Amino acid sequence: MTMDEIREFARALDIQSVSVFDNKEDLIRTIQLAEGSSDCFGRVRDCAETNCAWYEDCSETKVA
Repeated sequence: MTMDEIREFARALDIQSVSVFDNKEDLIRTIQLAEGSSDCFGRVRDCAETNCAWYEDCSETKVA
């Protein structure tokens, strides 16, 4: 997903100030929290949550 698409997704959840996010990971983690999930994007190795909306993008992100 592009940053513009992620920002639009965040706006649909009424997340304020989406334009201040220039980091994809931070914005997705904010979205995860707003949805009531853990903010795990890019933080879990070998994630088994294949039904997660962010799974594809996350699997391409290196775990810190």
